[in-house]
Amino acid sequence: MGANRYARMFRLGVWALLLILGAVLAFAATGEDRQRTALLLDIDGAIGPATSDYVVRGLKQARDEGAELVILRMDTPGGLDTAMREMIKEILSSPVPVATYVAPAGSRAASAGTYILYASHIAAMAPATNLGSATPVAIGGMPGMPDEQPPRDDRSRDRDDKETRDKEAEADDAAEERPAEPRRGTSPMERKVLEDAVAYIKGLAERHGRNAEWAEQAVREAVNLTYSEALALNVIDVVAESVEDLLKQIHGRTVKMDVGTRVLNTENLQVIQVEPDWRSRLLSVITNPNIAYILMMVGIYGIIFELANPGNIFPGVVGAICLVLALYAFQVLPINYAGLALIILGVVLMIAEAFVPSFGILGFGGIAAFVVGSIILMDEATLNISIPLIGGTALVSAAFFIWVLSRLVRIRRRKVETGQEELIGMEGTALEEFSANRGRVWLHSESWSAESALPVSKGDAVRVIGMKGLQLKVEPITEHTETHKGAAT
Repeated sequence: MGANRYARMFRLGVWALLLILGAVLAFAATGEDRQRTALLLDIDGAIGPATSDYVVRGLKQARDEGAELVILRMDTPGGLDTAMREMIKEILSSPVPVATYVAPAGSRAASAGTYILYASHIAAMAPATNLGSATPVAIGGMPGMPDEQPPRDDRSRDRDDKETRDKEAEADDAAEERPAEPRRGTSPMERKVLEDAVAYIKGLAERHGRNAEWAEQAVREAVNLTYSEALALNVIDVVAESVEDLLKQIHGRTVKMDVGTRVLNTENLQVIQVEPDWRSRLLSVITNPNIAYILMMVGIYGIIFELANPGNIFPGVVGAICLVLALYAFQVLPINYAGLALIILGVVLMIAEAFVPSFGILGFGGIAAFVVGSIILMDEATLNISIPLIGGTALVSAAFFIWVLSRLVRIRRRKVETGQEELIGMEGTALEEFSANRGRVWLHSESWSAESALPVSKGDAVRVIGMKGLQLKVEPITEHTETHKGAAT
């Protein structure tokens, strides 16, 4: 009996151990499955605050979920410098390796995209893609800055031909040994921006052992490379046909992380695509310079209409919401505050035209300030507001203030219909015979006290010619007064 009990207890103990072992193995398998993922983020279009927010949040999600890799699939013409640098800071400090993949075929990683490619732990491109043109746009092609030396006259050129030919060979040899110099005619500020960009991309290249010399050329000379040239020059690490091919090729590679190195284990990774959430989509819409500009104008005019007609509520609510959204967008966009001040000044001047008789000077001055402010509102050349949008908004504003002016002119020309001025010229009937030039008249369905310099009998028709307090000044309407009035007219 005791032996059977011990046997049952032994079997129960074995089953319990098996259950515990199974739970441990299941938990370990679950944890292993959770770690064996790669997050795929798409960067498509110009890089701005919305792109930066999307990538930063994606990297945080990868860190929280313990992902093995983050893939940035990119096709971009460039974008905002501040957004690019924010993304690069997150990539460099990320505990999860980042592979930037220029794809699909026909895509490019221009300007800011080149910097991000250099900053990534793995740089990859699909066939039929290109990268380069990393010169900061703000310093390229400045008006009034000559790119070449002024031409010399023919005699000077002939005299120096031999000397020039002798020096050209020496210059060609020396050019290969020194970095490219900034273009003639650039200002000190432009050279500072250029040198900062050069140092920045060279630092990224050196961090990951990529071609720093070509990176400098991409910034100074805006050169480009195809995918095959980039691979041959050690600008990228891999040319991959697809994401699956990319994962296969980078398996086992050692990458430099923020702290130490890491060997990539990308075999059998489950690729999970991360779509932008509502916050990123909203930010993408309102940070479009044209949308932010429209929101600002709707906000300004909505509040103006509310102040002009208190109690309507709807214009004020819509205007306040639009203005707050516009201010939020301007917070993350490179706004020129002089341009913003000119826009506000222009709107104020156009409104002032409706109250100050300036014969259009304030109105047209406001339109000029509004247009100039709109053109210079954005500091980045890639984020300029659409000229047709500026012109359309200016025309609408001008039409509005011209309409207000015309309404005011018509109102001023209309006969007065209320108040004391209304009574001047009205006709009434004497209720009694005036005594000592004073009596009462029936006017405007009311009995008024009146005085007259001429005799007035009861029932005579009188006309109001003036008013002092509540005392009317009248004159009798006779054939003589009518004839005199007609002659005067």
